[in-house]
Amino acid sequence: MPDPATSASDIEMLTRLNRDYISSVRNGDVRRFDEILASDFRCSNPDGLLLDRAGFLAQTARPVTISNLMAHDVEIRLFGDVAIIHARTSYTTADGCPGMGRYTDVWSRQNGRWLCVSAHVTRL
Repeated sequence: MPDPATSASDIEMLTRLNRDYISSVRNGDVRRFDEILASDFRCSNPDGLLLDRAGFLAQTARPVTISNLMAHDVEIRLFGDVAIIHARTSYTTADGCPGMGRYTDVWSRQNGRWLCVSAHVTRL
């Protein structure tokens, strides 16, 4: 049976990391992503493109074309040293239209640190 104290502290940490992840997308924060992405990170983009870590960091470095990105209904599930985060998003497109989507991020505890190993993003 998992230790409730450890689970609670893991949930708190993953909640902060999820906020950092969304903030990093919102602000094009390559430096923060460099800190929280695993070396073998992969991201499935809404257009079907699968990016490795370097490709994702390069994508993040480009000017952000959306605004008001927010995560809603965040659900964090723990499975030992693996966590899955599901959420929906809302944002404003470059032409001022409302947008929405969903994401699923997979985190792995590696050497005592939670790192994001996978992201899957959809737009509705």
